[in-house]
Amino acid sequence: MKMNKIFHNFTNKISCYMSSNRKMKAIKVIISLLMLSVFLGLSGCLNYEQEVSFYPDGSGTMRISYWMKLPDTLKLEVLNQVGLFNRDSIQNQFSSSYSNVENVSVYNDTTDSTIHASIQISFTHIDSLNNTRPFSEANFSLKDGAAGQKIFSQFIPPVATGFGFDGSEFYVNYIYDFPGEIITHNANIAGKRKLEWNYTISELGRGKTISVTYRPFKLKETPLWIYILSGAVLVVVIIFLLRKKKSW
Repeated sequence: MKMNKIFHNFTNKISCYMSSNRKMKAIKVIISLLMLSVFLGLSGCLNYEQEVSFYPDGSGTMRISYWMKLPDTLKLEVLNQVGLFNRDSIQNQFSSSYSNVENVSVYNDTTDSTIHASIQISFTHIDSLNNTRPFSEANFSLKDGAAGQKIFSQFIPPVATGFGFDGSEFYVNYIYDFPGEIITHNANIAGKRKLEWNYTISELGRGKTISVTYRPFKLKETPLWIYILSGAVLVVVIIFLLRKKKSW
C-alpha cells in the first residue's frame, strides 16, 4: 500500500496523543512506528495490484491485492495496529456511500512466508472512488472527449521509501479492462481491451498518471431479421395449432 499514507496516519496519531497523557501514549505510538519501519525493512518488499473492469455507464468492479514477506521473528500484532492486514480496518477504509466492499480476505501463505490481503469492490462510478480514504489522492476522472470518446485518468501518488527501504524492491501493478475501443494510452502492456501499468516504487518518482482515451461500445440493437424470423415462427405455430384443432 501507500507507505506515505501510513506514516501520515501515525503522525496524526502522535499529535492526538500529545494532548492527553502525551508522554506515555506518544512513546507507544513512536514505538509502534519504529516497529513498523523495522518490520518493513526486514520483510523485503510489499507488492500492490489493482484490477478494474468498467461498464459503459462508468460503474464497475475493482479487485485489490497486496502482499509482503512475514518474518517469523515479528508478530502479526504490529501489522494489526497499522490496519494493513486487518479485515475490519480494510472494510472501514474502503467503504463509502458510492462503493461497496463485496469481500475481504486476509491470509498467510506458508510456502513463501508471505501475508496477503485481497479486497473486492463494486462502485457506482469510477469517480466516486475519490471519496474513499485509500484513494483520496488518486484523482480518478472519466469524462467526455472528442465525439463518441471517453477520457480516463488516475494519478498514482509517490510513495515514501525512507528508513532504508529499497524502492526497486517494491512493485505496483494496475490493470484496466475498458468497455470499448482503445484510442490512445500510456500503458506498459496493451491488449485489445486490457491495459497494464507496472512500476517499481523508485520508478514512480513524484507520481505517475494513467491516461486512456477510448470509444465506448454502443449497446447493440436487436437486428431486424430477428423480429422477422420471430414473426414467421409465430405464424407457423398459429397455423399448425389451427389445423390441429380442425382435425379434432
